[in-house]
Amino acid sequence: MKFIQRLGFFSIGLVIGIVILLFFLGGKKTSCDYGLDARVIKNISIKKTAYSQEALKSFNTYQIDTNQYKTILQDASVNFGESQTDLDSCRVYILESSYNSEKFKLQVENCDSIAKIRSFQKQ
Repeated sequence: MKFIQRLGFFSIGLVIGIVILLFFLGGKKTSCDYGLDARVIKNISIKKTAYSQEALKSFNTYQIDTNQYKTILQDASVNFGESQTDLDSCRVYILESSYNSEKFKLQVENCDSIAKIRSFQKQ
């Protein structure tokens, strides 16, 4: 069998395999959150969120509501250098994000069942 024929059969099998995967995984809410940033942000976003008084004051100052906070959280990146990830009970993460061409810095206390926004400030 020539190389062109093998390449053709391989291509046909590849296309059939992709179509089958799209059929089975198309309707499901699957995600590929394998990076450290993505796992931390997903973990924070699925938990119940509590806000400190300082964070609520900052939200009012910058005119940001909780729906906009969710958008800011999804676009955030985790600064592991400033975060306190070695704590046993609740780890504290520093998240940096931009929203409407403004940069924000969040301090989030990530516990087992709740994520508390400690502070929210512009950079």
